[in-house]
Amino acid sequence: MTVLKGAPGIWFPVVLHLHKKKKSQCDGGEARKRRTEEERKVKANDREYNEKFQYASNCIVTSKYNIVTFLPVNLFEQFQEVANTYFLFLLILQLIPQISSLSWFTTIVPLALVLSITAVKDATDDYFRHKSDNQVNNRESQVLIRGSLQNEKWMNVRVGDIIKLENNQFVAADVLLLSTSEPHGLCYIETAELDGETNMKVRQSISVTAELCDPNHLASFDGEVMCEPPNNKLDRFCGTLYWREKKYPLTNQNMLLRGCVLRNTEACYGLVIFAGPDTKLMQNSGRTKFKRTSIDRLMNTLVLWIFGFLVCMGGILAVGNAIWEKEVGFLFQSFLPWDPPVDNFLFSAFLSFWSYVIILNTVVPISLYVSVEVIRLGHSYFINWDQQMFCSQCNTAAEARTTTLNEELGQVEYIFSDKTGTLTQNIMTFNKCSINGQSYGELTGPLGIQPTRLNFTPLNPLADPNFCFYDEKLLESVKVGDSHTHEFFRLLSLCHTVMSEEKSEGELVYKAQSPDEGALVTAARNFGFVFRSRTPGTITTTEMGQTVTYSLLAILDFNNIRKRMSVIVRNPEGRIRLYCKGADTVLVERLQPCNQELISITSDHLNEYAADGLRTLALAYRDLSEEEWEAWSESHRFADKATDCREDRLAATYDKIEQEMLLLGATAIEDKLQEGVPETIALLSLANIKIWVLTGDKQETAVNIGYSCKMLTDDMTEVIIISGHTVQSVRHELRRARERMLALSRAREEGKGIEGWAEAGFMRNGCKEGQAGDGTADGGGEGARKPSQCPPIPPIPSNLMDSISGEFALVISGHSLAHALEPDMEEEFLSTACACKAVICCRVTPLQKAQVVELIKKHKKAVTLAVGDGANDVSMIKSAHIGVGISGQEGIQAVLASDYSFAQFRFLQRLLLVHGRWSYLRMCRFLCYFFYKNFAFTMVHFWFGFFCGFSAQTVYDQFFITLYNIVYTSLPVLAMGMFDQDVPDQRSLEYPKLYEPGQLNLLFNKREFFICITQGIYTSVVLFFVPYAVLSDATQSNGVPLADYQSFAVTTATALVIVVSVQIALDTGFWTVFNHVFVWGSLGSFFTIMFALHSQTLFRNLPNQFHFVGSAQNTLLQPVVWLTIALATAICIVPVLAFRFLKLDLKPQLSDTVRYTQLVRQKRRKPAGRSMGGVWRGTGSVSEGRLGARGGSRRSGYAFAHQEGFGELITSGKNMRLSSLGLASFASRHSTGWIDTLRRKKNNPTPPGTSGENSPALSIVSGSVPPLSNSSSVLGGSQETPIEEEAVTAPAQNTDSDLAVCKQTSTSAVSEAAKPHGSAQANAAGVSTSIRGRPHVKDSSGGWAHSLGTVQVSHCL
Repeated sequence: MTVLKGAPGIWFPVVLHLHKKKKSQCDGGEARKRRTEEERKVKANDREYNEKFQYASNCIVTSKYNIVTFLPVNLFEQFQEVANTYFLFLLILQLIPQISSLSWFTTIVPLALVLSITAVKDATDDYFRHKSDNQVNNRESQVLIRGSLQNEKWMNVRVGDIIKLENNQFVAADVLLLSTSEPHGLCYIETAELDGETNMKVRQSISVTAELCDPNHLASFDGEVMCEPPNNKLDRFCGTLYWREKKYPLTNQNMLLRGCVLRNTEACYGLVIFAGPDTKLMQNSGRTKFKRTSIDRLMNTLVLWIFGFLVCMGGILAVGNAIWEKEVGFLFQSFLPWDPPVDNFLFSAFLSFWSYVIILNTVVPISLYVSVEVIRLGHSYFINWDQQMFCSQCNTAAEARTTTLNEELGQVEYIFSDKTGTLTQNIMTFNKCSINGQSYGELTGPLGIQPTRLNFTPLNPLADPNFCFYDEKLLESVKVGDSHTHEFFRLLSLCHTVMSEEKSEGELVYKAQSPDEGALVTAARNFGFVFRSRTPGTITTTEMGQTVTYSLLAILDFNNIRKRMSVIVRNPEGRIRLYCKGADTVLVERLQPCNQELISITSDHLNEYAADGLRTLALAYRDLSEEEWEAWSESHRFADKATDCREDRLAATYDKIEQEMLLLGATAIEDKLQEGVPETIALLSLANIKIWVLTGDKQETAVNIGYSCKMLTDDMTEVIIISGHTVQSVRHELRRARERMLALSRAREEGKGIEGWAEAGFMRNGCKEGQAGDGTADGGGEGARKPSQCPPIPPIPSNLMDSISGEFALVISGHSLAHALEPDMEEEFLSTACACKAVICCRVTPLQKAQVVELIKKHKKAVTLAVGDGANDVSMIKSAHIGVGISGQEGIQAVLASDYSFAQFRFLQRLLLVHGRWSYLRMCRFLCYFFYKNFAFTMVHFWFGFFCGFSAQTVYDQFFITLYNIVYTSLPVLAMGMFDQDVPDQRSLEYPKLYEPGQLNLLFNKREFFICITQGIYTSVVLFFVPYAVLSDATQSNGVPLADYQSFAVTTATALVIVVSVQIALDTGFWTVFNHVFVWGSLGSFFTIMFALHSQTLFRNLPNQFHFVGSAQNTLLQPVVWLTIALATAICIVPVLAFRFLKLDLKPQLSDTVRYTQLVRQKRRKPAGRSMGGVWRGTGSVSEGRLGARGGSRRSGYAFAHQEGFGELITSGKNMRLSSLGLASFASRHSTGWIDTLRRKKNNPTPPGTSGENSPALSIVSGSVPPLSNSSSVLGGSQETPIEEEAVTAPAQNTDSDLAVCKQTSTSAVSEAAKPHGSAQANAAGVSTSIRGRPHVKDSSGGWAHSLGTVQVSHCL
């Protein structure tokens, strides 16, 4: 986070003010934490009674410090860094004059600077937390106090208070709904901050309190609630209300939770049950954690090792001192006695040990940590300033809200993403439809021409101006009066539970339970069938300008098991008709078999829509006679009044009449993805980053979005669904899944052929269908499986799971995940999930999201990143190593809790693949060079110790020691750490494999550290012994010997500065003006300062401080000195150059090859190539957010965004106002999914014995020929042959060819993902053309391989 000017000054008074308030208001919660609450008792309007339980107040505190605790707590946290403790220890040693040969200020000044900078940054961060807490706590709410409503701040609300909420207000605490302004005690809420869903939900007060709408009546309410203690279960509440000697059960339907927003309800009253930290929202919010990078943790270890190394070197030199003093030193006692209090050689050795510890401490100078903080701050500014991460639509730039995690962005292995608002825009649009076998919505115009948006106003003045549709054929069909089209839209205008508000004539506002229903009703509205209003018994519409009122006889409501809803209406002519919409998988089996051709054509259309990632519904109707209606109505009334098994009886009654229907058509709704989501997922997958989606949505919705954004593809071996309701069933399903994955993997590797694949394909998690039912239909099939049918399976060793080939995906529901996260189930779940290419967790709570992240952190030791946009993602964001907030439609809670924030999910690829990779690369190069230069500098003292009687005499003068890390070598390495890059940002996106070294931690680890210090030690040996050997017998031009201490010190220091300057020039991969100025300027400053310090002027003024008078001038005028410096430089640098040339020629890295191809492009070809910034250019067209069609296996695209319908409420009239009574990765990982699909469909002959048909992706493994390989392969022969392949003579020629394939894979894959349906087909044809005519070779496994020079992407590494 950028440190704001003046922030610390305003922080302290605010914190002081908050601290005084919170001390009095929040202490109750702290006292309560000391005991365990087993049951909560709350009495309305009785604060004195409730206060004896010491319930928490409604004050929340998310900050870490206050004015009293800041200094001790912050210093304690900072001294947990081993380096800070190490420097404090050295400072104490330097304060002892007997052992210190360096001034104490050389350590205390930089240490205080580092501690101060970190403290200011932490104080600024915490200031904003205090500010956020203050803003929330000071919101006002109306509280009933002594019979009247008074405005009180949220933090003053207490358990047992009765509060009034008004429309569009946030709920202040977890309250029991007592009464509302709506009939029957109903109210509508939005729970986006709790579960991420923007759909409206209904809550209802219990009937006995529903009439208490007046403050006077509520003031006399003295009911007592006994309920469960505070917990994090968002979907559960259990309690009892005792009032007037009666008790009434309470459920979650009677509760309004903190964070909800009251919608479409004028006002309501509620009794506070849980407040502040006890609310379910806060129970699901993780604590703010102190985050460190893996490099920070490694540095702590290395500092300990270095300290041990110092102790060893100090011990060696101390032993040498003892031996020298005993054997030689006594000879000098007469004229060079020991300084007091030294009186023997052992004590002299003891003091010498500590003196050398101080002298040699510069292997890890404090300036290292100052430089690290400066570099991180610079990297944060680069993220903030990146124009390509700026969203012009919402005028939001990317923001690095922390400065400590930048290099961790280059090491991410797992991304945990929310769905709603993060991957999607949460906007549903009517995209396509099929009516009587005719598909509408396809764009068949010339490529590159923007289609014309239809104008509905001339046909229908009530049309929604924001509705978009482009296929004019459908509008013409409505105009000409096609009966099937009219009946299609009539069904959409009648079969729903939408509420309508007409604010003024013709100005309709629809309030839908789910955005799906709203989109369908809006589509019918624009095509002339306008839903106007409803009562409990009627629906009023305007059909082609004529007002029609239908009698609503029954609503057969939607739920997750039925997967459909129906209405039975009577039209003005008296005809009774049932209209039904639902999942095609359940509707097709209920149709009349008379028109199989229409069913087949519509099924094909549904397949195409689902392949595009659209959410589909099938539509059907049935005419009922009066006798059929009367008979069914009677059975329905009987089932509705049943006291036992009411739900089952109603379902059976519904199922009885929903038969023998006639198919009308199908709808396809697009849940719009955010711009660039599929391309981003494709690139991140190629970078070997695993993406898990953790969503509160239900399974069908999440799976469809998985297909839309190409996390799931039809080319996957299998999508496994875990839906057990007990620990045993979940364990059984997970083990069956792993057994199945191993079986399919072995079949793939052994080439079992079609029969083996088919047999495996018709098994569900290891059990044949004859043994058990479909476990996914109702979520309980697997759990209901009998042990005798599927015997228990022993656990599979995890090492076997690592060898699985093929692509699998895992979908697990929230109730199953709750069992899978139990301690004895963690390994089972983890081994299954980590063997899959994609994981989707549905219906998960905010706490479960955080638990999944913690599970990966605990067992996989991988860097995790969580990205979300709502308050329900805060816990996950805080738990991950890196939290990313997206500033979307669900508030800014996620942004406030995040480490980085931006406006679009697509910016994540640039954050990781560019900024993250560069930050990691720069920090690693910085650390490697820093340790190298300091070991080269410091170890010279060690070798000198053997020639100075182990007296702790320094080689250099003290000013050179002080300035070496501050002036002479600090700026060049800072420039490298700030600006260096191995390849440009466009190439980082074109070659996502460049990201993998960070994941494997290859650039800075213990091995690289030892290589650096070895090079540094080698340099120190050369820098000491070469000048020592040459100068020992050298003389000046006037015959005076050069073998004096000061000449040797100047020669060695000059050689050191030149060598490290040349070395950083070799290490710098990207030269900027700053690099040139800093490198050559630092070298020039060395000579300037050295000549100044050795001048006679300073010596005359301070003779005791400047001893080296004239040394520089005398020494550097001698040619032999310069020859010595040149020789030492050559001996140090030539081996490094030779090693690097050999490595580049024999074993080049991918980045080396990318740089080489960059040079080839510049020399032999005009600048070309597409940057990734153009991938989503033009995606604002009709198919925005979707991809080209996939080769389709048969699966349903059905999805509804809500769990239960509003049908019962509508027919009961409870939700009616009095006024209304009059009125579609590309492969999920770097696989050949789309290429293999094109091969099979466009070019390859089908091997004997294959049917060529596809099977359901969710339940049946593809029966076609297995893919040729697990890894990515790319077809050669492209017309756009990269220039890299044209190079004939070049270093790393083979790697260069492979690189071209790597680039072509990533660019082609992402480009393929970005194309709409038609473009994908055109591209498929193009690839087919390039293949056709080539000979085919049958491989040993029975598959078919092209002799096109198919290259595996794994060769690129």
